[in-house]
Amino acid sequence: MEPTVAPLAAREPAPARHRVAYLVNCYPRNSHSFIRREIRALEDLGLEILRVSHQPLDEELASPEDREELGRTRILLASGAPALAAALAREALRGPARFARALRLAVQMGRRGNGVLRHLAYLAEACVLAGWLREAGTEHVHAHFGTNSATVALLCRTLGGPPFSFTVHGPEEFDRPEALSLGEKVARAAFTVAISSFGRAQLCRWTRFSDWPRLQVVRCGLDDAVLGTPGAAVPPEPRLLCVARLGEQKGHMVLVEAAAALRDEGVPFELTLIGDGPLRAPLEARVRALGLEQRIRFAGWTSGEGVRRAILGSRALVLPSFAEGLPVVLMEALALGRPVVTTTIAGIPELVEHGVSGWLVPAGSPEALAQAMRAALEAPPARLEEMGRAGAGRARERHDVRREARKLAELFARSWARD
Repeated sequence: MEPTVAPLAAREPAPARHRVAYLVNCYPRNSHSFIRREIRALEDLGLEILRVSHQPLDEELASPEDREELGRTRILLASGAPALAAALAREALRGPARFARALRLAVQMGRRGNGVLRHLAYLAEACVLAGWLREAGTEHVHAHFGTNSATVALLCRTLGGPPFSFTVHGPEEFDRPEALSLGEKVARAAFTVAISSFGRAQLCRWTRFSDWPRLQVVRCGLDDAVLGTPGAAVPPEPRLLCVARLGEQKGHMVLVEAAAALRDEGVPFELTLIGDGPLRAPLEARVRALGLEQRIRFAGWTSGEGVRRAILGSRALVLPSFAEGLPVVLMEALALGRPVVTTTIAGIPELVEHGVSGWLVPAGSPEALAQAMRAALEAPPARLEEMGRAGAGRARERHDVRREARKLAELFARSWARD
């Protein structure tokens, strides 16, 4: 059973003096719109948010909102080697005992995971971050993802920085929890957030029972740009859409095989792939080898508004992932009144109801995926719109960013009260 967080409906917005730092590995990427929405919703509640990224951005941003967010983000590694070294020396002199504890912890975590040298670099980043947070009067650090962001937040806390928390998305954290020292991070955090009940259950596997009460579910949220979009009629064209980074775990190769099976059965369809990534060239080669160039189009990344238009212009969204947390694009498609074809993995069945708001298929099966895609292509528009209405209701019920941000703000407030 999920622990509950008391609602903030009766509370005044948090006073502006409460400052929270958001720490993300590489922010804001095109796939981080859910973090941007969460930050903006917290700011609407009166919190001041300092945005911090470990690394400079490694991709071109499609959305003007993300480009604006980039201008508000400080980057730890942009400080340069001299600043990192100076920060290490400053923290060692400022609190020798705390620095020794942080150094010992970095070495221990490095031996379990990605190497001692890498974790010493994380310690240097934590030293820079500690200085920034003192200057800003920051009271709490919240990291997204339980990987290096949570490591730096933990080391910063050990150096005497503010309490920290982090959101675990999966699947990466659950693929290598011991190498990431996931249990230790949970034990030392003020609280840890999972984005689904499935995610919280996975955290329970790798943490002590005594830490379970501090494992909370706060779902990724949608704002009025999606929830407030009026419904649109399902188009008559046999058009399907997939929105995802082009990488192995998203299942695009299986999707291409399913598309070939539909073509061979004489089913008319168009399939647009929005996204980019390391698998693009092999995917394009496979599409050419199967003679699907006229059926499958690679659109690259587009803005949030472009994704919404593409969803509304399709009969259904297809996402054949092998591993996920709980994909935001599924929430967006359902909120916009389109059913989805996706896999029965991770937290997805908590959102998508088979036969009600979409089709759930076994991951890795081109045959089952082709059958579900055919059902979406051949269903009458009235049936698809009925499924879309059911999905929109579930998305509003579970993924309103304002409600989820209030849960998070309450968790921050509890942390401040304890500290």
